[in-house]
Amino acid sequence: MSGQRRTLQDLADAVGLSLAATSYALRGVRGSPETIQRVQEKADELGYTVDPIARALASGRTGSIGVSGSLRDLWQQDFSVLLTRALRSQGRYATIADADADPEQERLIVEQFVAQRVDGALVSPVDPTAKYWRLLGPEVAVVAIGDALTTRPGSGSVLFDNRYGVEAALAHLAGLGHRRIGLLAPTLPSTPGRPAQVLAAEVATRLGVELIEVSAPAATADAVQVAASLLTGADRPTGVFCLSDSLAFAVYRAVREAGLRLPEDLSVVGYDDHQLAALVDPALTTMAWDEDAMVEAAIGQLAGPADPAPLFRPELIVRGSTTHPPAG
Repeated sequence: MSGQRRTLQDLADAVGLSLAATSYALRGVRGSPETIQRVQEKADELGYTVDPIARALASGRTGSIGVSGSLRDLWQQDFSVLLTRALRSQGRYATIADADADPEQERLIVEQFVAQRVDGALVSPVDPTAKYWRLLGPEVAVVAIGDALTTRPGSGSVLFDNRYGVEAALAHLAGLGHRRIGLLAPTLPSTPGRPAQVLAAEVATRLGVELIEVSAPAATADAVQVAASLLTGADRPTGVFCLSDSLAFAVYRAVREAGLRLPEDLSVVGYDDHQLAALVDPALTTMAWDEDAMVEAAIGQLAGPADPAPLFRPELIVRGSTTHPPAG
């Protein structure tokens, strides 16, 4: 049978069990520990994998979970990997899709998930208010990460305490003496007024600092030119708060191309604590999330939404990218 797909019957013949007993043992739901181990080891040896189409026809379930986010954002890339690893450890299959910070692309992904009959979806929504989320019927477990899906009641949510995070970041810069601060936000014209950006303007007013808001593409390379626009003129900001570490890294490159120094000429704060944050020079001051707990909370809600939805508070990690503003 070289080159042919191994079937469940092949596996059953190899272990000397019925089809039903082999299926149960393979899934670890019935049989002695010894039998389960023997069947699973023989499956690995034969290279047997479950046919998802056959399983869906037999059970009405695909075992597939859709994972969607804007994957040019470095933190969302890593978080999607953490989600898929956790799903795999439970014997589930992940279908990863890149929304590319584009609501229209996100709508196509939702339609794709519907066509694939996914059992559930873990999404970092570009537009949490869009009506296309309703295309995922009530039989599909949907969990939104970051912002709740306001148009799809019954969805699970893992929420970010953006108020605390934005206040901590801006208060850190204000406490160092910065009074003119740039805000680099991955906000699109089609999704205006995302919570963190709205909160930043409120907090800046309360702290008595001037906030210069600039929207930028989510990808680091694409955002460099936008970041550079903040650095021109005698009245440029002395600090920049970026609503993702990807944007903060774009500021790093723009600063160096402008012949400036970090943090002597410009302080930078990020908002993810991506694994590169501690490796760049100087190391990035940023807001860190408990990613393991967030993954657990998200996947746990595939069995049903939590009430109330878990709210995660970031932690300010102060590193070398922030200091007092330059004299004068």
